[in-house]
Amino acid sequence: MCYMKRRLSDLPDILNVSHIREVLDIGERQAYELVNSGQFHVVRINRRIKISKNVFINWLEGGDNHI
Repeated sequence: MCYMKRRLSDLPDILNVSHIREVLDIGERQAYELVNSGQFHVVRINRRIKISKNVFINWLEGGDNHI
């Protein structure tokens, strides 16, 4: 778990789908399915998807997704 904590702290405050893929070690399709699932808040800017690092970490740790 220490490795994951260090890696998460190195991420920018605003994540994109590539960051989600890297942290979770999942494929592109799985990452897009996850961000489109409604499990945590995302912001869409045209075709880009942005996720707050705090929201993502909270979701990852099993917390309430309404930050």
